[in-house]
Amino acid sequence: MRKASELINRQEPIKIDSSVYAGVSAENARVVVSLSKQRAYLMAGQEVAIDSPISSGKRAGMTPTGSFSVMEKDKDHRSSVYGDFKDRSGRVVRGGVSVRIDSAPSGTRFVGAPMLWFIRLTGDGVGMHVGILPGYPASHGCIRMPAEAAEMFYNKVNVETPVRVES
Repeated sequence: MRKASELINRQEPIKIDSSVYAGVSAENARVVVSLSKQRAYLMAGQEVAIDSPISSGKRAGMTPTGSFSVMEKDKDHRSSVYGDFKDRSGRVVRGGVSVRIDSAPSGTRFVGAPMLWFIRLTGDGVGMHVGILPGYPASHGCIRMPAEAAEMFYNKVNVETPVRVES
């Protein structure tokens, strides 16, 4: 059995062109996501400012392809679907649950999973955010990114920034 760290190390690390990043503005920013390459690119016009590893939906179609616009930005977003059932003292009673599937044990409350630096792409919750990168598609549809990349993308995109997700 391979360790997660071995899988993570297989992905090329984040690449940042600082001079291009400095020139990213609301007028020229756009995002391109390649599901086949498991990479996201922050673009300034035709130039790549950031080339980042990602982890997208674990099954085909979970991360929708097409043209989108950033709908919302939320630095401290929490999932309304995925998370943990916790007791009154904050202890996890059941972790990694989906409120669409799992029922809350008596005396617990749902606490959504953190999705830091969240950039919403669809009305049904698909977005880009900090997450685990195992080296292959593994999310429920969102585009997971390393913390450094997620924050840098977040700081340069605005609501209505175009995003293209390609297979």
